[in-house]
Amino acid sequence: MLTKRIIPCLDIKDGRTVKGINFVSLRDAGDPVELATKYAASGADELVFLDISATEQKRKTLANLVLEVAAAIDIPFTVGGGISSVSDVQVLLKNGADKISINSSAVRRPDLINELSQAFGSQCIVVAIDAKQINGQWLVHLVGGKQATELDLFEWAQEVAARGAGEILFTSMDHDGTKQGFANEALSKMASLVNIPIIASGGAGNMDHFKEAFTFGRADAALAASIFHYGEIAIPELKKYLKEQDIAIRL
Repeated sequence: MLTKRIIPCLDIKDGRTVKGINFVSLRDAGDPVELATKYAASGADELVFLDISATEQKRKTLANLVLEVAAAIDIPFTVGGGISSVSDVQVLLKNGADKISINSSAVRRPDLINELSQAFGSQCIVVAIDAKQINGQWLVHLVGGKQATELDLFEWAQEVAARGAGEILFTSMDHDGTKQGFANEALSKMASLVNIPIIASGGAGNMDHFKEAFTFGRADAALAASIFHYGEIAIPELKKYLKEQDIAIRL
């Protein structure tokens, strides 16, 4: 059985780690390289860095930050934000990223998923999907959640997998920052439709929420931000708890 993964997420804006609720009301959470070093030492399985304003501001992901992080930690990390071409990915992987994450650019030009998967292998291509429920339907949103689309979450997830993505990072905008638990029904449905790993994101507030995401939600990994950044849950204690709950986890 593959072990479940615990992944701290660092949202980057203007070189700092920030965190909000429902994608707004951002507040500072610290230096990204310092946080990355701390998480690697405390047993995080992977890290995700998202330059949350790169697409909106038409900038490229902070390639220099990737260099700094790669020099400081020895666990895999994913970088996303403003990536829209093979050359963008080449720079980030060359600078030390293990995986890259695409979101808005994949929706606007789905062939990008095929191109990146063929160029670099599906194992390093993560497609992030931000979605919220509108009139009972999960709809995909772009540009850091600011732009609604008519795209159905589950149809898009299946297309993403078919085009060669190695992993899906699904964030429920309704649950983001609320600490009320992950969108487990949506996660479970997605898991029944695709055969690639799913990272659950949005809503972690206590240790039980991680257990529920791995069992009821059938997620392969669970990502969280504020509860780790502000010391509400320590990764070693979380992993110990999950192990005691018979969740396959790397201690």
